[in-house]
Amino acid sequence: MRRLSDADIDLELPTAETDDADLENGSIFFVGTATVIIEYAGFTILTDPNFLHSGDHVHLGYGITSRRRTDPAIEIEELPPIDFVLLSHYHGDHFDRVAEAKLEKDLPIVTTPHAAAELAKKGFRETHPLETWETCRIRKGDARLSITATPGRHGPPIVAKGLPPVMGSVLEFRPGDAGPEEPPLLRLYISGDTLVYDALEEIPERYPEIDLALLHLGGTRILGVLLTMDAEQGVEAVDLIDPDTAIPIHYNDYEVFRSPLSNFKAAVEKAGLEDRVEYLEHGETFEFEPSDRRDREH
Repeated sequence: MRRLSDADIDLELPTAETDDADLENGSIFFVGTATVIIEYAGFTILTDPNFLHSGDHVHLGYGITSRRRTDPAIEIEELPPIDFVLLSHYHGDHFDRVAEAKLEKDLPIVTTPHAAAELAKKGFRETHPLETWETCRIRKGDARLSITATPGRHGPPIVAKGLPPVMGSVLEFRPGDAGPEEPPLLRLYISGDTLVYDALEEIPERYPEIDLALLHLGGTRILGVLLTMDAEQGVEAVDLIDPDTAIPIHYNDYEVFRSPLSNFKAAVEKAGLEDRVEYLEHGETFEFEPSDRRDREH
């Protein structure tokens, strides 16, 4: 089986003697909004950094603002050493003015081409833009990670054209001696701010077995238009993507979020999916032990 060569690697991350590529245990720490810290296989990944506080306002474009209703579980200064940021799109509640001011400008950021261009204007020097279905391959020590951009649409077609382009992503973690075609140890899907629509059906076709899914919910509405999944669409996403475990995030932090987590819990119960969903409050951690997919798929 072909192994990953240096030519296949898009991003090589530095390692230290204390780095531990633990392939047996991983965790997801929920900061708030769509911000989580994923730790697995020696990687520490920050998603959609939003560190504004309760009462702060975020600008969403076209003169529209929204007030934050929650505080982040930790301050940006309390972050552990981050290997890179995974950013679903360039919107003020996903990459805010705190992140812009306080993240290191040479921190790698995997994101959309639109966001990469906007971040370059802000002085960020190491962006890795992905079009839909493109993949960024990352190596750190003895572990490998591939990130593939998946479809996302931030609202109905006409409205989405006026909003920042958004991507979902599939993360696949492998040991260093694995080839790119070898089944991953862990496959994680992050929806980004999308509605459920036809293009998402290709995700389970390409990735029929997903271990974990982080779903951006909240039922965001601006001028009455639905822009992110509400409770019913969240259940549709669980059914469509079919992960072993789904974790809702991005559900209660801003005034434009109109579908509370309680609605999603009720919809999950009605659909009989309680055993497929885990819930995190801000500051809580989901710990996981990946099963050996290589044994399951061979």
